[in-house]
Amino acid sequence: MFMDIFESIRDFTETGGSILLVIGALIFVMWILILERILYVTNNHKLMMKETISQWHARPERNSWNAKQIRQAMISRVSLKLRFSLPIIQALVALCPLLGLMGTVTGMIMVFDVMAMSGGGNARSMAAGVSQATIPTMAGMVGALSGVFASTWLTRTAKTERMHLEDALQLQRSE
Repeated sequence: MFMDIFESIRDFTETGGSILLVIGALIFVMWILILERILYVTNNHKLMMKETISQWHARPERNSWNAKQIRQAMISRVSLKLRFSLPIIQALVALCPLLGLMGTVTGMIMVFDVMAMSGGGNARSMAAGVSQATIPTMAGMVGALSGVFASTWLTRTAKTERMHLEDALQLQRSE
């Protein structure tokens, strides 16, 4: 059973060409980073929010210019930790369709090579190049779409959590 799955994956990667392996590695790294961020948001972030809010409420004075700067630094620190690898994830999402396009181009070059060698339009000989042109495109798009959804959720969550922290760290009103 496992050998059948392994052989199917191997056949799929051979059909898609070497670019497909690069796309697969890129998607793997992207999802490792996404899962790390999801685990951070669901576990460690709540603890950091509680600590930051308790530090703020432990301050005896929360209205001066210094207090405002400390508040802003606390919010920025939490926000930076929350958005830690989002730019990298977004760059990897943008790279997925570009690598898919590169796979398309290399597959079409293979088709034209076969046409030049055979001197005509032999459909059987061109089939490998056509599949090598379409499979990386599909893989790049699937990777990009899944990454876009996850990246959008993480970005929106980071923005929402920052707003919650800003609301929780209220300045004292001067009397």
